[in-house]
Amino acid sequence: MPPSSTPGLPPGSPVTRFTTLDRAQRVRFRRAVALMVMTVLVPGSAQLVAGNRRVGRIAMRVWIGLLVLTLVSMGVSWFFHGFAFWAVSNTALLGLLRLLLMALAVGWALLFLDAWRLGQPMGLHQRQRLAVVGVNGLLCFSVAGTLLFGAHMVGVQRQFMITMFGDGEVVGASDGRFNVLLLGGDSGAGRWGLRPDSLTVASIDARTGKTVLVGLPRNMANFPFAEGSVMAKKFPNGFNCPDCYLNGVSTWAQDHPELFKGSKTPGVDATEMAVEGITGLEINYWSMVNLAGFRSLVDAVGGVTLTVRDPIPVGLPHDDFYRFIEPGTRKLNGMDTLWFARARDGSDDYSRMARQKCVMNAMLQQISPQDALSNFSEIAAASSEMISTNVPQSEVDTFLDLAVKAKSQKIGTVSLVPPKVVTADPDIDVVHSMVAAAIDRAEGEKPTSVLATQAPAEPEGDGSPTPDPTPTSEPVPPPSVTGGSIGSLKEGYAANQADDLGSAC
Repeated sequence: MPPSSTPGLPPGSPVTRFTTLDRAQRVRFRRAVALMVMTVLVPGSAQLVAGNRRVGRIAMRVWIGLLVLTLVSMGVSWFFHGFAFWAVSNTALLGLLRLLLMALAVGWALLFLDAWRLGQPMGLHQRQRLAVVGVNGLLCFSVAGTLLFGAHMVGVQRQFMITMFGDGEVVGASDGRFNVLLLGGDSGAGRWGLRPDSLTVASIDARTGKTVLVGLPRNMANFPFAEGSVMAKKFPNGFNCPDCYLNGVSTWAQDHPELFKGSKTPGVDATEMAVEGITGLEINYWSMVNLAGFRSLVDAVGGVTLTVRDPIPVGLPHDDFYRFIEPGTRKLNGMDTLWFARARDGSDDYSRMARQKCVMNAMLQQISPQDALSNFSEIAAASSEMISTNVPQSEVDTFLDLAVKAKSQKIGTVSLVPPKVVTADPDIDVVHSMVAAAIDRAEGEKPTSVLATQAPAEPEGDGSPTPDPTPTSEPVPPPSVTGGSIGSLKEGYAANQADDLGSAC
């Protein structure tokens, strides 16, 4: 009888016959791959099955313990966001986590090498041996590399917390609100040498996160300082010296450091005293923003979408990069966002204040957790160069929690500008009433009425801080005014006085 052919092959085709050795090598190859896969899924399981069981038990217990701890932490963070914010802002915990990730990377890599040894690679065919080496190397470097990258990111976060935040005094909320003074200028982080270009108080409800932005014009004059402060004693009748404006308080204080003994930031301290006297709010903390570095932060998050209502000049006419941002809703990069907020050519101070608030609102609403995670290193680097603050590390989790709450709510805004406030000679009682009314509206209370004051005077076209001349009943806006929000100089910009900043921009 002729030999039968192998099913699926033409008659007469040669039949490949495997020897017992071939079958054994295939079994060993599958076993070697299985041991490496087991090490990926459950570190130590390969050793428990085919190696040193004591090492396997230790590795599995560590793995299961860390897995349970991670799942519990994620569950707690899901229901209590404050725990997650505490974890990412605690430098001691971050340091411990960084060391743990590095140790895990080394330990897991050693388990992979041991799993490769247990697979007896020298008993395999050359191709199988090369395949095992390749698979083991790929898995080992993938797992260990991921853990080391995680350790790097944790280290970046820890360094960011150490660099930006200090161990300053913790200050409780004032009347249920945190009042944070935001100062913007061209001085770098950690240096206070120039006049602030932007002054805003973020008044945040300590329970709900509801926020009101209080904008102060840099050219305000003849204002009082907080009662009992060093500056109030020096200027009992207000800051009424020649050419003395709100943005000049800091430089005046730095020229007289003897009045602020022991202070590292006399300019900020004096500015706080002025803002407290003007608004009637007690300032809890301050944050100084280097507006030039702000450009890097916007680029790090991939840009900001803003509604441009009039052509916004980028640069000044003599700059070689001078151009315009055309009207429309568009996503702006760091440079264009910076000039959107700071444009002076053909603009006025009050329009700039409105545009700056629109940028603040856009940044709060548009930066998602996904953006923050995917660009974390760039954001941390930009923020460290951009911001100085006296908010202590222990309070960072509180403000992160409030920021998340504020993200889902409308932001209120009130600016101490014409037509209700004459910046050359402000009525402080009216100013206090305006601020109190805005906060009452934010908290859902019926505000007391605020009487309008005289109409504004026309500021200079280049945005330089000059006091308002004698008020007139019919102010005339300049020929060209760049407005980032609804409104005009004559009517007032909606972003300067709004219960919902988003709708005004």
